[in-house]
Parts: sequence; C-alpha cells; structure tokens
Amino acid sequence: MEMTVYAERPDLATYAAKSSDSAGRRFVEEFRDNRPAFERDRDRIIHCAAFRRLEYKTQVFVNHEGDYYRTRLTHSLEVAQIGKAVARVLRLNEELTEALALAHDLGHTPFGHTGEEVLNRLMEGFGGFEHNHQSLRVVDELEERYPGFNGLNLSWETREGIIKHKSPYDHPAEFMADLMPGTVPTIEAQLINFADEIAYNNHDIDDGLKSGLISLEQLEKVELWSEVYHEIVGKHPALDPERRKLQTISTLIGLLIKDLCATTRHNIEHFRIESIGDLRRVNRQVVSFSPEILRKNSKLKEFLITNLYRHHKVERMRVKAERYLAQLFEAYVKHPTLLPRKYVRKMDQVERERVICDYIAGMTDRFALDEFKRLFEPYERV
Repeated sequence: MEMTVYAERPDLATYAAKSSDSAGRRFVEEFRDNRPAFERDRDRIIHCAAFRRLEYKTQVFVNHEGDYYRTRLTHSLEVAQIGKAVARVLRLNEELTEALALAHDLGHTPFGHTGEEVLNRLMEGFGGFEHNHQSLRVVDELEERYPGFNGLNLSWETREGIIKHKSPYDHPAEFMADLMPGTVPTIEAQLINFADEIAYNNHDIDDGLKSGLISLEQLEKVELWSEVYHEIVGKHPALDPERRKLQTISTLIGLLIKDLCATTRHNIEHFRIESIGDLRRVNRQVVSFSPEILRKNSKLKEFLITNLYRHHKVERMRVKAERYLAQLFEAYVKHPTLLPRKYVRKMDQVERERVICDYIAGMTDRFALDEFKRLFEPYERV
C-alpha cells in the first residue's frame, strides 16, 4: 500500500525549523507513514503516559482543592495555543512549537515547584534534580513504548528545546554535550519561554480571583492589569463582573502576543537572521517583549509572587507537600522493596536514589497523597 505523504507548511520563514533539515533521531526507525518529523514528535508526546499524568499535577492549587483550577495539563494546552498563535504570525514551525509546549512540563513533580525544590535538596550528592533534565529523561529514558529502545526517540531539535527551556524556575542545562550547550535553541524553542509566561501569569490571575486569594481591588494597583481592565469597562460598561474579568484576561493575552510578535520580528530583522545557521552564529535570544511591556509584565509577576504564590493558604499546602515527599523519599531509600518491582530491578543499572527520584517525580498529586497514607497511616489499607 502506498504511503500518504504529509507535506510541511509551504510558507515557513527561512529562519524556521524544518523537519526536512532535522539533525535526526537517536535510533533508526521504520515508520508507518511519512509525517514530518516534528509532527510525529508532537503526536508521540500527546500519547505518552507522562503527558496524561499532567492532568493531576499541581499548577498553583492542588488537584483536590477544586475542579476549576488549572493543572499542568491544562497549562500545557494553553501554552501550546499561545505558542502556535505566535508561530503562525512569524511563520515558524507550528508542529515543533506545539511539541515543545506540550513537552515542557513532562518532568514536573507533584505539588508544583515545591516538589522540584524538595527533590533537588534530597538528591544533593546524587546529581540533584532539575526540571528540564527530568523532562528530557522522560522522553529519552523513562517512557517505555517502542521495541528496541526506551524513551520516545524524539527529533534532535525537540530534545534541544526541552533541555534549554528557560523560566524563573527552569534554567537551561549545560551538561548535555550532544545538544550544543551554550548555544541558543531554535526560535520555536525560545518562543515557548514566553508562551509559558503569558499562559501562567494570566491563568494564575483567573485562578487566584476564583479562589478569593487575590481581589480585583488589589489588581487595580497593577499598571498592566489596570490599563486593560479600564479599557474593557469603557467598551462594555454593563458587562457583569465575571465576563469583565474574563474579557480583561483575554485582551491582556492578545496584547502580550501582539507585542511579542512585533518585537521578535524587529529583532530578527535587526540581527539579520535569515536561517538557523545565522541564529546559531549570532547566538542571541531574539524572542522578547518590548522594554515597556517587559517592565509592566515584571510588575504583574511581582504582584502574583507576593499576593498569590506566597499567600498563607498556598504556603500551608507547600509545607505539607514538603513533608509528604521527604518522608516518601526517605522510606523508599531505607526500604527499596516498597517500590514496584520494575523500579527495584532498575537499581541494578541505575543508582538507587535516581530510581526513587524518577518514581516520585512521576507521581501525580493524588497518587503521592494516597501513597503517603498507605505508608504512614496505620488504619489505611495497603
């Protein structure tokens, strides 16, 4: 039977990443169809177990605190939507952009950044824990789906984008020699850093208001929010408060996307980036906000850190999560046979602490809480 040939978008910019120019995969495979490389990467990510588990991993609010709040899964979908919107305007590779958006949190721990900090502390002396590196471990080693190799066998460019993701919590790892450490990644990968930030700032406002931990009165003092909010009030004075809030968030996302596209296009032209080779040679981040939006957005982030992420109710859950994960880790180190057999067998090839770290990092919030009960509450069934 003749294979269907899936064409890559024909109007990609010269500086966009192209599947036909990919540096390839670690393992040679025989494919059932001719999908472009980055489209195949995206599909493999969507179908992997680590991606499904993001549904029950904390963004800000732990899963059991309410059905409305974002999880790592819905966050990743929002990042993909924003990333693709920018990629389309700049004529970048949308499939690579989407693959990186959906993969950027695959290695995330239960209980948000608290879990990451705890595991990094517990793994001191054993290689530490770094979110980007764990995401790469997921797609390179920990997923077990294909004959002949572990991992998802993703394209080199997708793997590079995963390890070089950058945010206030994640910093590009410089120890992956095969992924050009010290060199900027593709423009698609750079874009995900900002799509991530646009998504979490705005959906955390929504969740924070819904939870009552922050208020519209507090947000009035934040310049960027206040400007957009009063624009909406002026256009729709009779709009009810809930729709007014949602329209403000939607408009703010649009404003940030528009500024990001305009500034990035200017940077590409300024540095004369006409190919990925030019990008590597210049070796500068070309995706960015304008100075004015960067300043205003930074103030919004400061507001969320002070008033939401450090709210005493969020802090309470953070302290509990630290105890849950630390005690689980210590119990597994002392009694490795508490782990499922497949993990015990891995200890013949991989350091015990790293196996335990991988197991805990892969847990959902709910599974970690249930496991804590099974191990430490005497009347809980095992």
